[in-house]
Amino acid sequence: LVENDFKDYKLKISGLVENPIELSLKELKKLGAEKNITKHDCIQGWSGIAEWGGVPISKIIELVRPKSSATTVAFFSYGEGLFGDIYYDTNTIGNCMNPESILAWEMNYEPLTLGHGAPLRLRVENQLGYKMVKWIDRIEFIKSANEVGKGFGGKNEDDEYFDLVADT
Repeated sequence: LVENDFKDYKLKISGLVENPIELSLKELKKLGAEKNITKHDCIQGWSGIAEWGGVPISKIIELVRPKSSATTVAFFSYGEGLFGDIYYDTNTIGNCMNPESILAWEMNYEPLTLGHGAPLRLRVENQLGYKMVKWIDRIEFIKSANEVGKGFGGKNEDDEYFDLVADT
């Protein structure tokens, strides 16, 4: 996908939805864009300010029409977690409806670089950085976070916080 400048990229959105779809970056951009400037304070001790641009997740939700049994959105990455397997994380549908919750394709007026999550990354500004999945491959609407991975809501939570220290 990188070699062809993501021209063949398709975001698959499925699960508990009335209208499962696949969208190219071009099609995503036609849905409209939101921009916001945020300061990110990382739990690792660094911070940065950037302007992010992308489609509001609320537009995606309107388009796919989640079924009443869906409460959670799972975002799956092309990348791996620290201990292997595909990286993913979840958010509630309600949190994804916030105006600052976007699928970003640009940072500081430029297309995302691979290091910043190209072709598409999650930005949910009321969450910690590890919840903002980079290199999004697909999105799935599910009943609850405990249906995916080890059931703790994300790859980071599954492996680093719960799996390694739960019995100490």
